[in-house]
Amino acid sequence: MEKKNIDWSALGFGYIQTDKRFVSNYKNGAWDEGVLTDDATVVISECAGVLQYSQSCFEGLKAYTTQDGHIVCFRPDLNASRMKDSCERLEMPVFPEDRWVQAVVDVVKANAAYVPPYGSGATLYIRPYMFGSSAVIGVKPAEEYQFRIFTTPVGPYFKGGAKPITIRVSDVDRAAPRGTGHIKAGLNYAMSLYNIVDAHNKGFDENMYLDPATRTKVEETGGANFLFVTKDNTVVTPKSSSILPSITRRSLLYVAKEYLGLKTEEREVYLDEVRDFAECGLCGTAAVISPVGKIVDHGKEICMPSGMNEMGPVTKKLYDTLTGIQMGSIEAPEGWIKVIE
Repeated sequence: MEKKNIDWSALGFGYIQTDKRFVSNYKNGAWDEGVLTDDATVVISECAGVLQYSQSCFEGLKAYTTQDGHIVCFRPDLNASRMKDSCERLEMPVFPEDRWVQAVVDVVKANAAYVPPYGSGATLYIRPYMFGSSAVIGVKPAEEYQFRIFTTPVGPYFKGGAKPITIRVSDVDRAAPRGTGHIKAGLNYAMSLYNIVDAHNKGFDENMYLDPATRTKVEETGGANFLFVTKDNTVVTPKSSSILPSITRRSLLYVAKEYLGLKTEEREVYLDEVRDFAECGLCGTAAVISPVGKIVDHGKEICMPSGMNEMGPVTKKLYDTLTGIQMGSIEAPEGWIKVIE
């Protein structure tokens, strides 16, 4: 497969239209077969459920070129399962998980020329999403839906290396207890936009959201889960029913325990104990781990011992091991890598 004439090293984290995308429509209680199409436009009613009442959800995953030249995806079955949970919570029809994974495979194959070469630092980002497409004026679920997948080549999240960031403790709540914080609904991200823009305007890279009930426990940021390392090298992640179950976080915990021999804990993490941790990071699909160097709590600075120059040593090992698994230089656990071609 001849690659597209793209300067892979110059890619940012943005949208570039590729050749094919997958589209399937839900009507009269069933999904159609779906097609791969050249048409990148979406045509819906002005009264569509997604426009009136934000009935939509999405996922994000990547395709990579491995060291031995294969194109692969990382744990797409877990993305399919998480989207199933999102659909059920939003009263949307579930696109069958086996067909979901196959659609990802088909779209990546159709856009193989856009999968960046190994060693470029770039990847093919895959965005599956679903929305209510039929007209809805009363507050109720739509009757028709569209499921789509598009791809776009993206550069490394960190150009020039992952430098520790500064975040603030937010006064705004991200999600309500027993609400929708645990699913990947578009509405959750829309609600976070004001707060992340405000953080950037005030010199911070991200927000640390606390539990809205007591405002004493760490939850997550607008788009990533927290990962902490104690001074005795225990890897700790916050546990809460209102944070998104990150596939990257789940994978990092497994890597910490099974590959690096570290103790792991998934538990409630109190803001008061954050200053006692040795390292802190934000984990997610885009960056794998973004190291945190400083947390500002209303003027009080919590400076992580790992510093503001490099990733902490345990965070670095976690990052290197997981990216090694994804890129094929380290043997993956069974079922983690979906070979596309």
